[in-house]
Amino acid sequence: MSNWHKSSYSGGSNECVEAREHQAGADARDTRSKELGYLAFGPTE
Repeated sequence: MSNWHKSSYSGGSNECVEAREHQAGADARDTRSKELGYLAFGPTE
């Protein structure tokens, strides 16, 4: 599983989304609220 990185969809604002890619798809989380967990997306999403 790859490390978390700032998503290219975050743009230049302070409200960032982090993403990580893996064989089963990708995960996304709010940079400011990491404690709330993440959303998981399968490879077809």
